[in-house]
Formats: sequence, C-alpha cells, structure tokens
Amino acid sequence: MFCAFFGGFDPGEGFFYCIKISRNIDPPYNTGSAFEHYDDNLEHSQWLNLMRPRLEILWRLLSEEGSLWISIDDDEQAYMKVLCDELFGRSSFIASVIWQKRTSPDMRSIISDGHDYILVYAKNREVFKAVRNRIPLTEDQATNYKNPDNDPKGPWASSDFTAQGWRPNQMYTIVTPSGKEVSPPEGRCWRHLEDVYIQLRQEGRLWFGSDGSGVPRKKTYLSESEGIAPWTWWPNKEVGHNQEAKKEIIALFGAQNVFETPKPERLIERIIHIASNPGDLVLDSFLGSGTTAAVAQKMGRRWIGVEMGNHAYTHCKVRLDKVIAGQDPGGITKAQNWQGGGGYRFYEVAPTLINKDPFDEYVINEAYDADMLAAAVALHEGFRYQPDSSLFWKQSVGNESSYLFVTTRHLNSIYLDSIKDTMEEGEYLIIACRSFDSGLDKAYGNITVKKIPQMLLDRCEFGKTDYNLNIVHPPVYDDEAEEEEQDE
Repeated sequence: MFCAFFGGFDPGEGFFYCIKISRNIDPPYNTGSAFEHYDDNLEHSQWLNLMRPRLEILWRLLSEEGSLWISIDDDEQAYMKVLCDELFGRSSFIASVIWQKRTSPDMRSIISDGHDYILVYAKNREVFKAVRNRIPLTEDQATNYKNPDNDPKGPWASSDFTAQGWRPNQMYTIVTPSGKEVSPPEGRCWRHLEDVYIQLRQEGRLWFGSDGSGVPRKKTYLSESEGIAPWTWWPNKEVGHNQEAKKEIIALFGAQNVFETPKPERLIERIIHIASNPGDLVLDSFLGSGTTAAVAQKMGRRWIGVEMGNHAYTHCKVRLDKVIAGQDPGGITKAQNWQGGGGYRFYEVAPTLINKDPFDEYVINEAYDADMLAAAVALHEGFRYQPDSSLFWKQSVGNESSYLFVTTRHLNSIYLDSIKDTMEEGEYLIIACRSFDSGLDKAYGNITVKKIPQMLLDRCEFGKTDYNLNIVHPPVYDDEAEEEEQDE
C-alpha cells in the first residue's frame, strides 16, 4: 500500500504552481536492522538498485532552483554519493553536511558513530547559490555583537578592513580620528576603494579602536544581519538529536508506538529554511513518521509526502491531523508560533491495474473493473472519462469533438471501418489498444491508433482472473463473410 499526502498552508491552491521544488528524502539506511515499519535489511546491490530509479524520478521533478537533500548514515554515505554523482553529475554536488545525531558515545560500539550525513545536490548550482537562504544567528552568535561606542544603530560586530594582495587603487593612506596615519600591512591592501571608505566613515560604519588610533575595522550591525552562510557542521544543540526526535514522537503517539528512526523537527526546519521560501513545494518520498510534512506545514510551505505501509495511517495521518488542529505542541511549534490551520489531501495509490494470466494474456487486476483501465488511459492522455450511452467508442471526451476509445483487442481495418461509419463530420478519435495491423496507425485521417501506454503494462504480475480487457463488446463478425469481403 502506497499513500500520498498533498498539503500546504493554503490547500486551495494548485500544488505545482510554485517557484521552487525541493526534495528531502530519508531513505531506509540498509543497516541490517529489522525495523517494525521498514524492511531495512536489503542486500547492498539491491538497495542501490532500489534507490537509483527513485533518485532519477526525483531529479527530473526538481525545478531549476530546486535542491535534493538525502539523509544517510556512515555505512552507505560513500556509495550513495557515487551513485548521485553518476546520476546528477559531480558539478551538481553542493556539500556533505555532518549532523551530530548523538549527545554522548555509545559505549557498546568499537568506535561510536556520533553523526549522520546529509548529501546536498542542486539542479543548477549557481541559481541555488543565489536563492538559498542564510541561517539565522544563534543566541551565542548574537552575543558577539557589542556597542562599545554607543552607536545609535545598535550592537555591531567588526570585520577586517584589509584584503590580501596589492592593488594600486586600494593602497591609500588613512588618517584616524586621533590624527594617526595608517597604511595597509605588508602584503595586503584596503578592502574597498577610497570613495567607499569615505562613505563608510561618514556613516559611522568604521571602528578605529577605543582610542581612535587603530587600523579601521568595518561594522556589521545586528539589526541588519541576514544571518550566516550555511556550513557543513550542524551540532545537535542547533538542530536536535535522536533522543529529542524520539521524545517528539512519544509526545504524539505514546511510548508504545514509537517510530524507530525519526528525525528532530529542528533538523528538518533548517533544511527547509535553507532550501525554500513560504509557498514553495517540498517533497519527501520516504515520509516515515511524517516529520517533513509536519515541519513544512508549520513553516508555511506546500508539501507532498509519499509513504508505504500501515504507518501512513498510524503515524503520518495521525501526526498531520494534530498539526492541522493545533494539537502538536512539540518540535518547532513554539519557534514558528504555530497555532494550527491549513489542510491536506490523502490518497491511497491503487495496486497494479493490469496483470498477466498464466497464458501470458493481459487481464485486469481482480480489484478493478474494465472501466478503470479506460479511465486510467484517459487520464494519461489528457481526456475526461465520460462514456457515451449509445456509441461504444465515445468513452472519453477531450477538446471539442475529440474522443478517446480504449480496448485491448487487436485492431484491423474492418473494425476501424465499422467505427468510422458512425463518426460525424469534424469528429476526431484516438484509439488506444494493445496491438494493431501494420500501417493502420496512418490509414485514417480522423482516427489515430496507438498502443496502450507501456507504463500501464510494464508492471505485470500473474493475476487470478481469466477474463480479457475488452472495454465494450465489439460488433460480432461472421468469419466467412469477412474472408469473402477481403477477397473482393
């Protein structure tokens, strides 16, 4: 059972009308552990083969500004990176983030693993650099801003006003407030041209030391700070750890229903903050306990979550219902001032539509009826499934006077002639079938013949039913009469 969740702060909008699509995935780690909710014990090559097609699909879905964030442990990190480099190109690699997931060593281990990795790839490296967000200052970082000169603009931190190298137009002499003349140190020059220096000094943005005779330093005000550039070391005091994540889960589901490998909401908050803005779309194709969807909802993002298994109901849906209702007090709720609101849509993905019987014939899955195949093909082709009450071939309606007919029988010219005779002038028909006579796809001006999309036939298994897929009962022909007509 696959379940898909579609949600956002404003569920009335179309989910794909967005500037940016970011992906955050937390795939099974292939650790050898038999989790209650995952079979996390796949042989190594099987695991890589499992991940490859999913990564290819996610990459195709990324927008030009989008990025892919993959949480992975030490056992598989190197293999995952090689696979991603092969699929996306090494130039798309941004960073390998180290997340400190523990607060203390595991004394049972030879060398305790204190971290996991988050591999970051971007569809367009330069575009992502321009749009990615900085990380807000922590409380500790904010304490570095002081105001020893009682600057009316408030606390500030200073940075070096010199730069490495020698540039003639940046080698001017500066007279400090105390009257002392200073020049750049040997091997360095001033960071800005002299006219920029003059403007900064007039605005009071330079610090010459408490006595006014030091080498100038440039002020950066706390009130104007845009944060710091993200870097690859994420300590648990900033983004949370495993125990924090489990406490969040216990608060939501109780101690008897704990998801084995949750991520703390603060960790996902940082990823979503860096990679997206309110209104953007976030997708998690391994939704787990629903952390990404919950955090995205609280941060005003639109989101899609995909999960397989019963915990889509026992964990994901339960968690998101509480988030929507404002009944989730943990995680980033307080930091985001989340009061509840919004909504989501929940879909259960249907099982395989078409199977093969023991005689290698295509049959409808016993869970379906024949109309469902026609409806599925109609959706794929952009038509609206709407069977006509009198003409069997008018199954689905597209634009004005255009129709779609789906059948799994083999088509010949006699069958198409019988349909053509009932069509009115200006009507256009597409027929999706399993097979047809050679040249038949080009024989009729107002009838296009094509095969049922392979995507509906690829994933075939042995079925238990023994009926074929004719959507309607076609006209019955006398075989001898057909042969005589063909001879003529």
